[in-house]
Amino acid sequence: MSGSNTAEQRGKVQVGDLAPDFTLPDQTGRQVSLHDFIGKSVVVLYFYPKDNTPGCTAEAVCFRDSYVVFKQAGAEVIGISSDSTESHEQFANQHRLPFILLSDRGAAVRKRYGVPTTFGLLPGRVTYIIDKRGVVRHIFSSQFNPEKHVEEALNIVRTLQDEEGAGASQAPAGQA
Repeated sequence: MSGSNTAEQRGKVQVGDLAPDFTLPDQTGRQVSLHDFIGKSVVVLYFYPKDNTPGCTAEAVCFRDSYVVFKQAGAEVIGISSDSTESHEQFANQHRLPFILLSDRGAAVRKRYGVPTTFGLLPGRVTYIIDKRGVVRHIFSSQFNPEKHVEEALNIVRTLQDEEGAGASQAPAGQA
């Protein structure tokens, strides 16, 4: 092993890290991988504790209400919890959620990203903004302010969109 300090070695993803890839089933049972989005869109990857709880429902509905704005800014929203695909399907249908919900049944992806628990038992609420190159550009963690995740994510996605627009016209070839 080289001396590089990767997320895998640290056990926690940080800003500037390449986002660890994963493949999980969505609410329809279809396998979805992070690498499917790399090079195509910014990814707003949000981990949440549980379907149909007050905070998680508020967060999901807030993402739903801003989903068109995220899409227009070139971003895809993906929610992850340990709930089953069936639970996700019911949750998405009940609240008309247009985005992907992934089932991380054994919490392997949650652990890989280093998402903390609250009070040692409640799965954490953390949002990662991953740019088109697969680099984590922003992390926001707030267990008790779910709507703030959407506001934070949208601000960063807009910043990335502005950078990309400026970069396409100003950056010399070969610079990232």
